[in-house]
Amino acid sequence: MNVDAAVAAVAAIAGLCTGVFAMLAFRWSERDQAKPTRSSLHTDAVLPPGVDTVLSVLRSSAVVLDEADAVVKASSAAYALGLVRGGKLAVEPMMQMARDTRRDGEIRQVELDLPRRGTGRGEALAVSARVAPLGSRLVLLLVEDLTEARRIEAVRRDFVANVSHELKTPVGALSLLSEAVMDASDDPEAVERFAGRMQIEATRLTSLVQELIDLSRVQNDDPLEDAEPVRVDELVAEAMDRCRQPAGAKQITMAAGGTAELHVWGNRGQLAAALGNLVENAVNYSPSRTRVGIAGRRVSAPGGDLIEIAVTDQGIGISEKDRDRVFERFYRVDPARSRATGGTGLGLAIVKHVAASHGGEVTVWSAEGQGSTFTLRLPEAGAVRDRERPTDLSAEGLDDEDRPYETFNDPLPAHPAPEVLP
Repeated sequence: MNVDAAVAAVAAIAGLCTGVFAMLAFRWSERDQAKPTRSSLHTDAVLPPGVDTVLSVLRSSAVVLDEADAVVKASSAAYALGLVRGGKLAVEPMMQMARDTRRDGEIRQVELDLPRRGTGRGEALAVSARVAPLGSRLVLLLVEDLTEARRIEAVRRDFVANVSHELKTPVGALSLLSEAVMDASDDPEAVERFAGRMQIEATRLTSLVQELIDLSRVQNDDPLEDAEPVRVDELVAEAMDRCRQPAGAKQITMAAGGTAELHVWGNRGQLAAALGNLVENAVNYSPSRTRVGIAGRRVSAPGGDLIEIAVTDQGIGISEKDRDRVFERFYRVDPARSRATGGTGLGLAIVKHVAASHGGEVTVWSAEGQGSTFTLRLPEAGAVRDRERPTDLSAEGLDDEDRPYETFNDPLPAHPAPEVLP
């Protein structure tokens, strides 16, 4: 009987202990569940109501710091700029600004140059940082990326400087020549010679002003407002007529070839100006008794067929270091030669803008001493596209996929000129 009572007592004690442990485990579980998580602590419990929503729609990079300088909230843009790493603000000047603002409550703003993440070229990231108190314990940091704005401002500043320089040259020449004419009033031959030079400088000044107007127009206007199907062979014929006189003076043969009945969609005037600039450059930078070729063809592309118009010359060519810069405003591969040919340095910039505004592009292939090929790629006018296989008018193998346009650079006696597009 005593043994049974002892067993029962032990069982009761064991049951009591089990119940106590179960109750404690339940309490611990409830406490862990009620414990705030990192995200809830940093957003729901700490941030004032509505602040999280406001920060999510800001264009600026936003970072919220608590009294221990820990990051409470950071936008994805802040992580992308490298401002926040490992839960901490990684930019020491901004951290110091936040501490000063937390101490005295004053709003601070500063512009900084930060190293760009992921590049080893030492490129700087220009930012504007503004720090303000948020409530009694938090500090709000807003960072605006100024890199693109500074780049645009630098381009605008360089453009104004280049325009001033280019305008000053012919204006100064006209001033000196007019003084020379006045001093040589008794010498008819000298007056005639100086007057001829004045006419050349006046023509150059007129061309520069006109190209500045054209560049401004293609940048500001929407060419597709007045878009229409434009025949490529008509553009080619117009470009050749524009350059026929200077080509004839240098005994340069201009030949057109490629696929017939091609159409592009766009503003006829801008497209004619772009192709005319390419042909004019080819003629100006080609030696005497050479040839300039213009050829068009259709190529397949993922977004729809494109029309390629290539202008090939046998000129001086472009070095590799200059190839990426020839489309910049006022950039010249050979400034002395450009002045001799009357170039303004804006022709290729206009071509680039026209191509981009029409949904296309312009590329260049060149080798020093072998000539250049500028290729203008534009979307085809699908509404007027001839679905039948076009007739190839070229007798020089311009449809060769491996060397579609370089045949114009081959020795002239071995290749007769292709037929002119109708």
